Amino acid sequence: MTTTGEEHRAAGGPWWWERRRSAVLDGGLALGSALECAVEGVGFAEGAGLPAGIGVLLGVVAGSVLVVRRRWPVAVVLVAIAITPAEMGFLLATVGLYTLAASQVPRRIIGVTTGMSLAATLIVTLMRTHQGVGDIAGSRIDVWFLPLMSVLASVAMTAPPVLLGLYVGARRRLMESLRDRADSLETELQLLAERAEERADWARGEERTRIAREMHDVVAHRVSLMVVHAAAVQAVALKDPQKAVKNAALVGDMGRQALTELREMLGVLRAGEALGSSVRGAVPLAAVGVAAAAAATRAGAAEDGPSLAELEELLGQSRAAGMKVELSVQGEARGYAPEVEQTAYRVVQEALTNVHKHAAGAGAMVRVAHREGEVAMQVENGAPPVRGGGAMLPSGGNGLVGMRERVLALGGVFVSGETEAGGFRVSAVLPAQPRPSGAGRA
Repeated sequence: MTTTGEEHRAAGGPWWWERRRSAVLDGGLALGSALECAVEGVGFAEGAGLPAGIGVLLGVVAGSVLVVRRRWPVAVVLVAIAITPAEMGFLLATVGLYTLAASQVPRRIIGVTTGMSLAATLIVTLMRTHQGVGDIAGSRIDVWFLPLMSVLASVAMTAPPVLLGLYVGARRRLMESLRDRADSLETELQLLAERAEERADWARGEERTRIAREMHDVVAHRVSLMVVHAAAVQAVALKDPQKAVKNAALVGDMGRQALTELREMLGVLRAGEALGSSVRGAVPLAAVGVAAAAAATRAGAAEDGPSLAELEELLGQSRAAGMKVELSVQGEARGYAPEVEQTAYRVVQEALTNVHKHAAGAGAMVRVAHREGEVAMQVENGAPPVRGGGAMLPSGGNGLVGMRERVLALGGVFVSGETEAGGFRVSAVLPAQPRPSGAGRA
C-alpha cells in the first residue's frame, strides 16, 4: 500500500482505493490484462497439450490479479513471475513492477522481486530466441549474440517500469512530506494567532482594570472631599456664613481639580483609541507589539504621577475637610521607582478616602517608614463618634481591592482590617525595586 487505510476512507473511495477514479483505472487495467492473458493462454494450452478453455481460464484469473496491485503489489509481481514461462502477462508484469517500485515496500524486497522477474524474463527470452534461431536453417550466429540480445531484451522489459516507479514513489513521498510540513506550519501559525489574540484580550482586560482603578483612585478621593465639604456648608450655612463660603470655595477648587484629572484621563483614552484604529488592520503579532510599545510609553510617563513628597498636600486636603490627621515619617526618604512612589501615594489617598466615607469625624494617623530596600505605610483611624453619621458617602467596595492589586503587582504585602478599638487599619509594604511586569503570574 502506498497510503494508509484512514486516508483511503477519508477520500471516499471503495475498499482500499483512495479515489473512485483509481478503482476505475485498476479495474480497466485488470480487464485489459485478463484479455491479454486469455488470448495468450490459448497458445500456452496448445503447446502444453491442454484444452483451450483451461488456458483461457488460467489467463483470465492470472490477469485479473492486477486489480489488487495497490493493496498487494508483491503478490501481483510474483504471479507475473509465475506465468512468465507460459509467455503470458506482459501488461501484468509491467504494471506490477511499476506499482511495486512506487509503493512503500522496503527496498530490499523491491530489489529481490525485481531480480526474480529479470531472471525469469531472461531465461524465457533466451530460450525463445534460441528456438527462433534454431528454426532458421543454415544460419550462422556468434555464440555471444544470443545471450546479449536476451539480456538487452530482459532489461528493456524490466528496467523502465521499475525506474519510473521509483521516481514516482520518491516524488509522491516528497509531496506528502511537503504537504505535512505545510499543514504543520499552518497549525503552528493558527496557534500563534490564537495565542496572540488571547494575549491581546488579556492586555485589554488589564487595561480596563487599570483605567477603572485609576478612575477610582484619582476621582473618588476628591469627590469624597467635595461631598464632605458640601455637607459642612449645609450644616454651617446659617450659623457661620464665612465658614460656609470657605467650604464652598474648597468644593469649587476640588471640583475643578477633579475635572482636570478626568480630562487628562479621557485624553489618554482618546489617544489609545486612535492608536487602536491605526493598528486595526495589522496582523495580531504586530498589534501586540504596538500595544507593548504603548504600555512602555505609559510606564515611562509614570514619573509625572503623584509621589510620597506630596503627602503633606494630601493630608492638608483632609484637614481642610475637618479630619484630624497626623503624619509620622521614620527613616530618611530616598528616591524610589516612579511606580513605587505612585502606589504608596495611592494607598494613603484611598485609605483617607475610606475614613471620610465610613468613619466621618474620626481622627487618622498616617505612618511612613523608609527601611533598607523597602518602604512601609500605614493609615489607622479611630472609631467614628457617631455610627452612620456624616455625609453618607456611597461605596462600591473597590477601594481595598484596588489597593491590594496595586501592592501585589509590585511584589509587596498588603494587610487591612479592624482594630480592637473599633477603628480600621490599612498597612502596606513595597519593595524599593518593583517586581518586573508579569513576574509571579500563574
